[in-house]
Amino acid sequence: MPLSRSLRRSLTHAAAAVLSLAFVSAVARSAPPSRPHIVHIIADDLGWKDVGFNGCTDIKTPNIDRLAAEGAVLSQFYVQPMCTPTRAAIMTGRYPFRYGLQTAVIPSVSAYGLDTTEWLMPQCLKEAGYTTAIIGKWHLGHADKKYWPRQRGFDYQYGAMIGELDYFTHDEHGVLDWFRDNEPVKEEGYTTTLLGKDAARLIEHHDPSTPLYLYLTFNAPHTPYQAPQEYIDRYQNIEDPTRRIYAGMVACLDEEIGRVVTALEKKKMRDNTLILFHSDNGGTRNAMFSGVMADVSKINLPCDNGPYREGKGTLFEGATRVCAVANWPGHIKPGKVDGLIHAVDLYPTLAELAHASTSRSKPLDGVNVWDTLARGKASPRTEIVYNVEPFRAAVRQGDWKLIWRTMLPSSVDLYNLASDPAETSNLAQAHPEKVSALQQRIETLARESAKPLFLIDQFKVVNLNMKGEPILPTDDEFQAADAP
Repeated sequence: MPLSRSLRRSLTHAAAAVLSLAFVSAVARSAPPSRPHIVHIIADDLGWKDVGFNGCTDIKTPNIDRLAAEGAVLSQFYVQPMCTPTRAAIMTGRYPFRYGLQTAVIPSVSAYGLDTTEWLMPQCLKEAGYTTAIIGKWHLGHADKKYWPRQRGFDYQYGAMIGELDYFTHDEHGVLDWFRDNEPVKEEGYTTTLLGKDAARLIEHHDPSTPLYLYLTFNAPHTPYQAPQEYIDRYQNIEDPTRRIYAGMVACLDEEIGRVVTALEKKKMRDNTLILFHSDNGGTRNAMFSGVMADVSKINLPCDNGPYREGKGTLFEGATRVCAVANWPGHIKPGKVDGLIHAVDLYPTLAELAHASTSRSKPLDGVNVWDTLARGKASPRTEIVYNVEPFRAAVRQGDWKLIWRTMLPSSVDLYNLASDPAETSNLAQAHPEKVSALQQRIETLARESAKPLFLIDQFKVVNLNMKGEPILPTDDEFQAADAP
């Protein structure tokens, strides 16, 4: 029996509605979710293997491990070899060789900082309606307030400006380094605990209807190795005394991260909060990079970078491939994510989630890796620039990594990280064409580089005339010093 015209029309409309709903559903599944709260947690000099989810057995990190079990474990998350460069990369979405922060860290006696013409992530997110806060370590300029966090887009600041401080007195060599909203604060307490409590307090008083960007940057477990006795006592089974203290530092760090997650849950913000956790660089394996406040010449450095070679300050994987987790219930698929991700990628990725414009930033080196973070899809990143300095550089393309040291006698290392992630077999002689191609890439990047502010600053210190005035090198002199 033929259908009536009205019935055919009704069926046509129904079919169209079903197709429309299916299309909307598909778009919703593929489109990024909207405007989460963002809690970005950074540990300081934490070894890759010093968390349970990467196989640590002697230090307990249940709160971090829970974030890992319920989120994405980022197996190839890269940072810069040291603190200041990594933090600069996060804030700018740009490699630090582009603005002179690629070498070492900003010393406490130095006056330079992160270029104020850079448009930072907190400025970008604040412009999009986020409340922005930094709780913890800054280390991107301290001598002039123009470099301080409150002047760089953060609505609220609490913690240290420099890179290293006593955990109980909050000073470096007798100079207090503890501030709240640009004003010095004298208070008692262990820094890790104070930072965790302040972060929980901020969340408790936050209006959930306004998106929050919290940059929570612990200074633990950086030197000096100090922890409350109650945490040290938990690890009597660890024979080495420094490792025992270090374990206490990491345990306290883990508890404070748990405190922050609990605060989000109590405030009913957890389901709409993206939590990122990673270290600023690998654990310290060389006393040269251990800081200036502690004499580590007579101790065993306690950090464990697992299968990766060396640690902080070098261009090997132990310095630059760090433990990392991304967690957002219902939005990030739990499991291991193997795609390449660099710290510079966080800026464009978070900006996209926040519906924020990056038009005021300088050209970004970062790319949006949300689909990689959230669903484990192939990363749009195929290259990692470990660093570019006048005396050394390293770059990875695909599985191939080149380390080029230009100081005489120069040397070249070539590794295939797919087959040799521990960097034990130098393949440079066997693959000269690959060496040449990666060296050409480094030369191109070097021509785009700014002069390292650390080296300029050191010239000021050592090149003094008879009147005690600093003599700055000319451009020609500096270029000659840069030449391989």
